[in-house]
Amino acid sequence: MRSHSLLRVYNDPMLSARFHHRLDDINAVCWDALAGTGHPFVRHAFLAGLERCGCIRAAWGWQPHHLTLHDGERLVAAAPVYLKGNSHGEFVFDWGWAHAWERAGGAYYPKLLLGVPYSPIAGPRLLVADGPSAPMLRRALVDAIAGETRRLGLSSAHANFLRASELDAFDMPWLAREDTQYHWQNRGYRDFDDFLATLRHKKRKNIRHERQQVKAAGVDCTMLGGTRMHDEHWQTVHALYQATFDEKGNHAALSLDFFRHLGTTLGDDVQVALASRDGNILAMALFLRGADTLYGRYWGACEEIAGLHFELCYYQGIEYAIAQGLERFEPGAQGVHKIARGFLPVATHSRHFIVDDGFRAAVARSLAAETREVHRHRRELMTHSPYAQP
Repeated sequence: MRSHSLLRVYNDPMLSARFHHRLDDINAVCWDALAGTGHPFVRHAFLAGLERCGCIRAAWGWQPHHLTLHDGERLVAAAPVYLKGNSHGEFVFDWGWAHAWERAGGAYYPKLLLGVPYSPIAGPRLLVADGPSAPMLRRALVDAIAGETRRLGLSSAHANFLRASELDAFDMPWLAREDTQYHWQNRGYRDFDDFLATLRHKKRKNIRHERQQVKAAGVDCTMLGGTRMHDEHWQTVHALYQATFDEKGNHAALSLDFFRHLGTTLGDDVQVALASRDGNILAMALFLRGADTLYGRYWGACEEIAGLHFELCYYQGIEYAIAQGLERFEPGAQGVHKIARGFLPVATHSRHFIVDDGFRAAVARSLAAETREVHRHRRELMTHSPYAQP
């Protein structure tokens, strides 16, 4: 474990930053006291489970480099940080920056990443307790990340899927970037039919048709919480997840042990939609639940059935969110097709620290043009809202 003082920034001889090679080196109770339990992806159980279950490996481009901030020996702030040897599993795409820097003779990797592996989910990244010192501590975490980037001689540091409340901690020379996801908002619906009633006729008819296709195929769908998932369930769920990744030529990084770990440690904050016929599981969609939001994560199927992907990944999630009184349902990254099914475009935010002045200026120019296009495209997408006008 290494540490260095932040005295030069805040003139506090007791404030120090430490970087850790394992999350298990940080007390779980203290970490969760800062992270809270309302967002599952930054809980100690989730992040440490990735490491314990072999999902985070240097050979795959991930090395834990977690940051803690201490007032004396008391933990006052923390952040999930990784040394990255590539840009896989981040969902904020900087491959073009890497190629440009390497063509110019630089080494883009490794870089530092503030984020959650394999999870394009906005949430807290700068973990501090609420209180008057929170803004200062967030800025101290950001300063420590920038300082560590320079100390290690890295090209850059990146903070992905930040909450809007954290953005003020990142000022120049951090560069701002936006992207778009598609989220569903609960408007106090009584049930799924109440939600459908707010849609335009054509969209409502299409959703009913998709759901009917699944029923006509003799498929039953149910949602199970982690406490009701048996080991046979997890084996089937993981096999479906892995086969779907393999079919698309992607790397299935999450292990069966990690899926089991989620059920054991997060309980019913894990929800799995299962599609079965004659008692045989044909498909699954895995969700995590936060305090007010449902998060869609992984899908897998062994049989292609019309409408089944939409049923498991979207409609089962919407029904669950309504029944549980959740405010939002975030089904994952990308997918303009989600708009027709009730999900509207929202902004996501990242921040980027480029050490070299000339390279940073070039990236800033590129981002200015990209941001204009993102804003234009989001405005255009909103004109395709499926909701009937009041």
